[in-house]
Formats: sequence, C-alpha cells, structure tokens
Amino acid sequence: MTGIEAAGLGKRYGSRWALRDCNLRIPRGRIVALVGPNGSGKTTLLHLAAGLIRPTEGAISIDGATPGHDPGLVGKVGLVAQDVPLYRGFTVKETLELGRRLNRRWDDSVARTRLGQLGIPEGQRIGELSGGQRAQVALALALGKRPEVLLLDEPLANLDPLARRSFMQTLLDSATDTGLTVVLSSHLVADLERTCDYLILLAASRIQVAGDIDHL
Repeated sequence: MTGIEAAGLGKRYGSRWALRDCNLRIPRGRIVALVGPNGSGKTTLLHLAAGLIRPTEGAISIDGATPGHDPGLVGKVGLVAQDVPLYRGFTVKETLELGRRLNRRWDDSVARTRLGQLGIPEGQRIGELSGGQRAQVALALALGKRPEVLLLDEPLANLDPLARRSFMQTLLDSATDTGLTVVLSSHLVADLERTCDYLILLAASRIQVAGDIDHL
C-alpha cells in the first residue's frame, strides 16, 4: 500500500521553484534515502510531507490524507528538522514532558529508554548538550510520538561514526517492529546504503530517480 504519494507537486518561493513536477509513490514500511545536492529541494519535500508548508501546485498525501489539512495526520507524522528546534532552556526531562502533553499516542518508555542507553542525563538543559546529543533527544522525542511516518532532515550531520551507527540501527529496529515508514535526507550515502531500501534522488528541484535500491 502507498504511504506517501505526490502528483505534480511543486513549491515556488517568489520566482524560484524549490520543487517542481514531483510525482512519487512511496510504499508503506520502507526506509527511504532522500539524496541530492544542496538546494535540490530535499527539505522542501519533507516540509510539504509534514504539512509545515503548502504546495504551489499539485498535491501530496499520506495514507490518502492531506498534510496541513487533515488533523488526523498530526499524530501519525513525526519530523526531526535539520536545525533541531528544541527549547534550549528546557531540561531533557522537561522536553520529554512536553512531548507527553502534546501527543496523545506518546510512549514515554520508548523515549526514556533511548536516552538512557545513550547516557544523556534527564536533568541537563538542552542548551548544554552537544549538537549530536541534541539530535539524539530530537529523535527520541519523534519516536516517543509513535508515528507511522517519520521524516528526518539531515539528522546524521552532527553525529560521530559510532553514534550514526546507533542512530541508524534504532531506525531499522523501529521500522521492523512497527512498520514505520522513514524518509531520511542525508549527504552521508555510505551510511544510507547499509540501511535504506528505497532511493529518491533530487537534482535541479526535480526527482531524477525513485525506486527500490536493489532494482536500481
């Protein structure tokens, strides 16, 4: 079954098209590598799928519902944005409490177990954590939401090699256990090819290639 589908999808900022003529069908339960050079439209595609912005033309849907229009999608879609927008004055514990209060499907054990395995203390403030630790807190927050679709925008950029391996293993385990659909944008292709089974290549604001990695 199709998890994410786009038809003639485009987004324009002023006279510049960030994404155009995007036609796409991503099956459920896949771990998708979203790759391409800077400015190719990767972040725009993720933000459209999350419902943070609306298309200039065409349409995008998740399980037949429209992001940004259907309130039922809010609890089903998780996003870890590139700049990891967490409240720097909050402690880790307060951040998890915020996640619990904002999400009806919240699973506290998922988030706390993940951070406990990484040794990130709950009493420490977000602003005192390293960039890699903040990325891990953001991932734990997204997984605690128990989403059906998880969108990740360059989450590996601030992680060391061991943390990247742990991060990717967590995604693989979550997708295997729950049927989670993951779309992962990254420039670190070597890390993606060990985990992802579906590829989308963006260049010049258009999809150049999309399909099963084994077939491609």
